[in-house]
Amino acid sequence: MIILHTFLGLIRLFLFACIAIFIYSALIVVNFFYKDKTKNIKRGIIYRRSIIRYIHKILGTKITVYGKESLQPGLIVFNHRSYFDPIVILKNILAYPVGKKEVESWPLIGSVAKTTGVIFVNRENKESRKETLKKMKDVLEKGYSVLIAPEGTTHIEPTTIDFRPGAFVLAAQLDVPIIPIAIDYKLLSDAWVGDDTFLPHFIRCFGKWRTEIKVSFLDFIPASDNVEELIFLSKKCIDAEMLRFRKDWEQ
Repeated sequence: MIILHTFLGLIRLFLFACIAIFIYSALIVVNFFYKDKTKNIKRGIIYRRSIIRYIHKILGTKITVYGKESLQPGLIVFNHRSYFDPIVILKNILAYPVGKKEVESWPLIGSVAKTTGVIFVNRENKESRKETLKKMKDVLEKGYSVLIAPEGTTHIEPTTIDFRPGAFVLAAQLDVPIIPIAIDYKLLSDAWVGDDTFLPHFIRCFGKWRTEIKVSFLDFIPASDNVEELIFLSKKCIDAEMLRFRKDWEQ
């Protein structure tokens, strides 16, 4: 069984890489003829959505969706389980996700991310955090959405851990709404935590025939200058959904 799971995981990884290379190459060719950097990033975001839709077909994910994706731009916040979270959330949503700096150095994935609107941050570096907030401010002021995990790290706790306030302070300053999203995996072993490295985790997670995921698009929280209230309301609705997900799976 372990050999079968490893083989299936490697096959899926190979197909994932082939699709990513094909679409990334197409994007590079198109961008070569169009030098407008802003338009290139927008084009990359659309190409990224195409990659994501194919990825789900390849990886055997079974995603149960609750609620409707918000058409209103804003600060999208979600609880963090894995590097795969944004790939679930951004299946249909066009937004600028904030990702960990180390992902930028991953072979192929980092290159695709850089050309498809991902904003990288080193959360342990103060200057990197400041620069990221500047980029987020620019995106939000232009009327686009930013996707961020305010917990700052992955974990397998039953509800959210402390939210870092920086993104909420920015949302309050710019008077933009908060769009909360809850996500979880049926098997907590699918979470990417601790000293996990990409390849072993990928095989463990996607070497199974099905990876079951629940995602809930919750009601947006109106813009407010009360940062503590924005954080409280975001955590409250996400926590409630996380507990509901787990209860449904355990029945």
